[in-house]
Amino acid sequence: MIRDTSAQDRTMTRPVAPARRYWKYAAIGGAVLLLGAWLLPGMVRMLGSGASFSAERLRFAEVRRGNLTRDISAQGRVVAAVSPTLYAPNGGIVTLTVQAGDKVEKNQVLAEVVSPELANRLQQEQATLQSTELAAERTNIDNRKQQLSTQKAVDQAEIDRQTAAREVERTQKAFQLGALPQLDVMRAKDSLQKAEITLAHAKKDSALERESLDFELKTARLARDRQRLLVADLQRQVDELKLRSPVAGQVGQLLVQQKANVAANSGILTVVDLSAMEVEVPVPETFARELAMGMPAEIQNAGQTLTGELSAVSPEVVNGQVIARVRFTGEQPGGLRQNQRLSTRILIDEHPNVLMVERGPFVDSGAGRVAYVVGKDGMAERRQIQVGATSLNAVELVSGVKEGDRLIISSLDEFKGAERVALAR
Repeated sequence: MIRDTSAQDRTMTRPVAPARRYWKYAAIGGAVLLLGAWLLPGMVRMLGSGASFSAERLRFAEVRRGNLTRDISAQGRVVAAVSPTLYAPNGGIVTLTVQAGDKVEKNQVLAEVVSPELANRLQQEQATLQSTELAAERTNIDNRKQQLSTQKAVDQAEIDRQTAAREVERTQKAFQLGALPQLDVMRAKDSLQKAEITLAHAKKDSALERESLDFELKTARLARDRQRLLVADLQRQVDELKLRSPVAGQVGQLLVQQKANVAANSGILTVVDLSAMEVEVPVPETFARELAMGMPAEIQNAGQTLTGELSAVSPEVVNGQVIARVRFTGEQPGGLRQNQRLSTRILIDEHPNVLMVERGPFVDSGAGRVAYVVGKDGMAERRQIQVGATSLNAVELVSGVKEGDRLIISSLDEFKGAERVALAR
């Protein structure tokens, strides 16, 4: 019988730990203390701020001093400053003599409209013109004949007056010699007076007849001139059926098919003047009020900066934009094509030596009155600011900041108006 296990027990002694184990525990404790010391300031900032955000999600910019240029940058489209459209002056069948893209010279015939009705009218009026010209010539001949007839009557009356005057002279001498009685002298004087009256009336009749004939001739000539003007106008209309290019350039677009029957005033084709090109720029309507004729502009073409000026602004807003046109002020570059895209910059004005910062969403989200300034301790403090002039890439800061301050230019909506914001790395 086994009473207990005392005979099997053995006394165990605890081994002594080496000294290096104590150093290991000491190092771990020190690391924990250092980590706490490093995290403690951040925890203090977080507890003292209204919120904490990751700095990697935010955009920052430094306040600097410089010249703020207000400008508008957009992709412009090259258009022809002169791009006339040729219209059919009368209805008819169109015969095109060019194709789209062909180069043309000024006054070159590009198309012709055949109008049988207009050609027939011209021939009729030309025949009428010949008739009126013959009528005017016939009236002129009749006028001359009638004038000769009236002149003949005047000459005959003049001869009769001279005969009566000689008869008075003869009878007067005979009466003085006692050969004739005084009664014959009185008869001769009466005949002379009658001849003189006849001559006077003949002259008046001749003058009135001349005036009447001149009036008839003038009427005939006016009818002839009127018919000439009518024929000239019809001839002009027939000549205009040949559509000529008003400028030297290139055929842009054919608006009708070959041998198409078109109505009067229908568009036939367009011509592009390649020697005068402009850049059409879409501008946001917020800048429309600030645009003015003659504003300088810069145009980028194949790495080259060209100068220009604002030449026109559309009075109509379409899809939140107005269309502005920029004219080249220097020599126009060669090789430009219709609808080619060019980067264009319109310079509105310049503010020299001002405090400014890169433009960002903070301007709109803070209504231009609030900004967050980043301090050296990693905290962002809310400040009241005043915004001045703005451009597409910068904004002027009138008050609330100083040169060298770092601002958060991201949207401020996430901060929810917190006075201080901790920025975590």
